[in-house]
Amino acid sequence: MTDELRRLAGAAWAFRARVEREASSRFVRLAAAIPAFDPASPVTDLLRRAADDEDRHATLCAELATAYGCQTGGTAVDVPIAPRSFAARDAVLYEIVAACCITETESVATLATLLTGTAEPRVRMVVHEIARDEVVHGRMGWAHLAREAAVRDVAFLAAWVPSMLEGGLDGAIFAAGERDAAPDDLLRHGVLPRSRKREIFVGTLEEVVFPGLEKLGVAAAPARAWLAERLARRSSPGAGCFGN
Repeated sequence: MTDELRRLAGAAWAFRARVEREASSRFVRLAAAIPAFDPASPVTDLLRRAADDEDRHATLCAELATAYGCQTGGTAVDVPIAPRSFAARDAVLYEIVAACCITETESVATLATLLTGTAEPRVRMVVHEIARDEVVHGRMGWAHLAREAAVRDVAFLAAWVPSMLEGGLDGAIFAAGERDAAPDDLLRHGVLPRSRKREIFVGTLEEVVFPGLEKLGVAAAPARAWLAERLARRSSPGAGCFGN
């Protein structure tokens, strides 16, 4: 294993540890908010259990990062991501759609791809455990959106899905003209090459997320336009890296 590969793997798992800690804090906060407007919602308990899952995931990811020589630490920062103008109920819906219907659904697709490869045994064990839970976390988001759609109009979210996508985007996946060295080696250590990340991101949006939103009354046209523009910018002459 080269020093560069070790560095990339360690950084990737350290980043995942931080993301998992932040997700745990977010789920705790959202679980506390839902009873104010939907005291009978089963999603509240699901969020609490998901927060515990994310804490466990963070520990697993941090252990892998350390094994690759990368130290983790610091306090998770849970920053509400909904527009400040939103009322509390709309803000919760925004965050759950962004964090679960989009991010967790994308995560499942990414982890499933890693499991199809020849990952190192410890990496495979961690990926398998996380993937099992992320499936439930994604469904939790869709359950909340369906519950809200059954009692009120959720069409307003359509205009905000591009912001959700932009906020959670790894801009490097749309960078033009860059190649990852030794993609098979990266996969063995739980790191997806950028080209594969892009394929998964686009495919999951088009095949799962956009149809799911439309089924529940959230038009996907603005998000489809955002995605088309991102892809067009990447393929245009002189295209470069995009920031988040």
